[in-house]
Amino acid sequence: MSTDELGSKIKTFFRGEVHPESAMLDTYSRDASLLKVRPVLILFPRDAMDIERLVEFVKVEKPKNSELSITVRAAGTCMSGGSLNESIILDVTKFMAGVVRVDDESATALPGTYYRDFEQATLARGRVMPSYPASRELCAIGGMVGNNAGGEKTLRYGKTEDYLDSLKIILSDGKEYLIKPLDRVELDLKLAQQDFEGELYRKLFKLITDHEAEIKAAKPQVSKNSAGYYLWNVWSNNIFNLCKLIVGSQGTLGIVTEITFRLVPVKPISKLLVIFLKDLTPVANLVNELLPLKPESLESYDDNTIKLALRFWWGIMKAMKAKKFFKLIASFIPEVSFLIWGGLPKLVVLAEFSGDDENKINQSLVMATERVAKLGLLHRVTKTAEEASKYWTIRHESFNLLRHHVKGKRTAPFIDDIIVRPEFLPEFLPKLRIILDRYHLWYTIAGHAGDGNFHIIPLMGPEELKDTKVITEISALVYDLVVSYHGSITAEHNDGIIRTPYLKKLYGPKICDLFRQTKEIFDPQNIFNPGKKVGGTIEYLTTHLSSTI
Repeated sequence: MSTDELGSKIKTFFRGEVHPESAMLDTYSRDASLLKVRPVLILFPRDAMDIERLVEFVKVEKPKNSELSITVRAAGTCMSGGSLNESIILDVTKFMAGVVRVDDESATALPGTYYRDFEQATLARGRVMPSYPASRELCAIGGMVGNNAGGEKTLRYGKTEDYLDSLKIILSDGKEYLIKPLDRVELDLKLAQQDFEGELYRKLFKLITDHEAEIKAAKPQVSKNSAGYYLWNVWSNNIFNLCKLIVGSQGTLGIVTEITFRLVPVKPISKLLVIFLKDLTPVANLVNELLPLKPESLESYDDNTIKLALRFWWGIMKAMKAKKFFKLIASFIPEVSFLIWGGLPKLVVLAEFSGDDENKINQSLVMATERVAKLGLLHRVTKTAEEASKYWTIRHESFNLLRHHVKGKRTAPFIDDIIVRPEFLPEFLPKLRIILDRYHLWYTIAGHAGDGNFHIIPLMGPEELKDTKVITEISALVYDLVVSYHGSITAEHNDGIIRTPYLKKLYGPKICDLFRQTKEIFDPQNIFNPGKKVGGTIEYLTTHLSSTI
């Protein structure tokens, strides 16, 4: 079936927009990853009914056109290629956006809603959904659910999976369903249904209970993980919760049409302790000293990130919306003094303490500074919110500075989201640097020190990107190292095209076969976002790497 014929058929039932134009296809060939995959059609659905009709259409046409499939896309900020596909791209940001309802306990919104708009609505009630990523100004909540997003508040509050009250989702039979936690009585009613939904629950419940021990053993022993399907979370304490499986599944099991998040109160008072490390050796001791004091965030970035921020300081100013130029410049005096007297620190750690009681926060800061001083580390407590925002902006903007300001090279996120337990960092990080330096890559390290989760972003030129062996070799070596420390190959950014081929390194063939069976239970015709989580190959990855700067 030609693109024109496919578009014409879809227009007969689809009330949204249908776009086969070449320029549009080029735009949707890329996301924030280093991959390029050209689709055949871009659709903007008006509502859930449009999506139901589309899934039903693809279901009927699939036997005649095996390549036909649907990939949902929201803001396109995915760094793993999760929003790329060679068939139909379904963009939900144009019409399926907006906050439906907000109260003090929860908020319901459509998947194309940008998080910044969602947060504006919740902040009006003094509430927030706290698992937002560094890309909070750019991402949409549908993508946050698809990737199981986490960020600077994850240390205290957890990931997106911890805030899903319920979901509406269109499954492969073309019907919309409400997904929520079920107690044993409610589950038994589902298992008794003689329809598609009942059959799905029966098969999945059997798969999980038949393999319960090995599924539980497969769960990565780290504080957060976005790799594979979270089968270990679905059946727990006599509660069966499919939300725990849909989250992080990157749209491979169905299409989410509405999301209800649990909210938490905003902490009105926040103070920041900044710690400067001349080498990486004290990282684990520092983290373990600070964690008992319950900081809200424990973030970090490296010397290359600082150099980038100093080089492109106007980008930092713009991101901060800074108006007091000289005051902002003066706030960089500590970093300049480090450069003069001993070079930039190898790592900057940000410890944020937040709450309702300023006296308690001050007490925590006093104890924190005493513990940091005993470790012999330079540190300072920021005096104003504006000064603190400088450090946060450097942390948040490191990836965007790389993407938009470095000429002749581009960001190459392919080992960008590894995690090991913090106690392993003194051994792990030097070994990691040895691997990366062997290939003479320039890269930045930023991330969530409190979780042992680091975002490593190399910069590569066109010739380097054409040498696909560099990417596959580094990936294999780094992931072997991560697995040797019982970590995960992705804590937040998910598998997509870039990491799916490496899931067997993390889980082994038996668990990956359970992932395959899970996909078949939900999506026997492989309609939804093929090649992610299940079925991805190194060959497909390497043939879709983009060397375009």
